[in-house]
Amino acid sequence: MSANRRKDANWILRENRDGTVVSDDARLAVLMDIRDELKTLNALLSCTNFVGIPTTLRTIARNTKKETKK
Repeated sequence: MSANRRKDANWILRENRDGTVVSDDARLAVLMDIRDELKTLNALLSCTNFVGIPTTLRTIARNTKKETKK
């Protein structure tokens, strides 16, 4: 199966005579769009700014915590 895999290929979509996309090819186009969006999300999720958000929020919470009355 992996020998037939064409990673990151942009497949050619066929059209009907009326200019609409063939139904199977439309599904393929949706999968290609999902693939592109997942790549974008993966890049964002591994970004140091994104990964550091919890630490930054904890620091802000610690620095803005009200002092307890004695």
